[in-house]
Amino acid sequence: MGLKTNELIASVFNAFNHNCTITDVEEFSSGHINDTYFISTAEGQQFVLQRLNDEVFNNVEELVNNKVKVSKHLAAKLPELDVDEKYRRVLTFLPTKTGAYYYQDTSNKYWNLTYYIAKSVSFDTVTNKEIAYEGGKLFGKFISQTSDFDSCQLVEIIPGFHDVPRRLLQFEQAKKKASATRLEHAASQIEKVVTLQEEMVLLQQLKDEGKIPTRVTHNDTKISNALFDANNKGLCVIDTDTVMPGIVHNDFGDAIRTICNTAEEDQKDLSLVSFNVDYYEAYLKGFLEELRDSLTEVEIQFLPLGAKTIIFIMGLRFLTDYLAGDVYYKTSYDEHNLDRAKNQFKLIESFEDQYNEILKLSKSIVKVKQL
Repeated sequence: MGLKTNELIASVFNAFNHNCTITDVEEFSSGHINDTYFISTAEGQQFVLQRLNDEVFNNVEELVNNKVKVSKHLAAKLPELDVDEKYRRVLTFLPTKTGAYYYQDTSNKYWNLTYYIAKSVSFDTVTNKEIAYEGGKLFGKFISQTSDFDSCQLVEIIPGFHDVPRRLLQFEQAKKKASATRLEHAASQIEKVVTLQEEMVLLQQLKDEGKIPTRVTHNDTKISNALFDANNKGLCVIDTDTVMPGIVHNDFGDAIRTICNTAEEDQKDLSLVSFNVDYYEAYLKGFLEELRDSLTEVEIQFLPLGAKTIIFIMGLRFLTDYLAGDVYYKTSYDEHNLDRAKNQFKLIESFEDQYNEILKLSKSIVKVKQL
């Protein structure tokens, strides 16, 4: 980083209330939306400073307020822990010297600051059932511990984020404007959308009818947003930018989509893409161990459909972006988004092929929990 960048980082950091002297700055390379920096200080305290992307998030002030409200609620659930251990278990935000939890710099960019969670590890992919199980426990506990938090206190940061009818409307609009070539190349995937769409709107219908409750949900439950300790035990849920009102099936499905795909989501060799039922079983077991008593019977019944629906949504979004001319997702070649869509729809096929086994596992795990 250049001198001006370091000066800016120091200026922003010093706007927060911490009584520390910055000694070193390191930029994190991971993360596709925000700019994130690791801060070391002379006092030995470490922090994570983040510049929030106001092009992706239109209401950054409310986004930060959402995060802080939920973190304070989670921290209150852990009165037995000392301060240092609590900072490791809950993402903890620092206020500025004026009392706000965000700082707006001279370029009108927004920043927030958290304590760094020391001695933690993260995983980009799941390679064994232990990590899947612990990930399920961690995200299940997040929803369980916020089950008594009124989700109406939170602002919907990305309206309709998992709304299938809305996504289908965007798809139809993109299809009308798509080039003849892209329509031809995507014909098979378009047909898959038509075949699946009636089933894929069911969860939204149940939500709209009040048969599935609205909760506090994380909405980005990929495994890299779970931190583990040195013994691979779940430690803390991070990256709460999209915490907002939602249904449990979205968080469950998003985690399953990323954990149970045997290939990367842009893998072009579809023979490598399949749904890992063992990881599904492990994640579901951990998830329900923490959350079973907080869920309704209807919520539990439709957890498998939650997994299928989120996979469908991602396939649909990739396909829509391909038809629209690749305007949202970054691509490396002309049919990158189409390959991503094919990957997700192949994952759905593998899920469907094993659906009876998935249902048996779900019923078995729920029954064991009830005994």
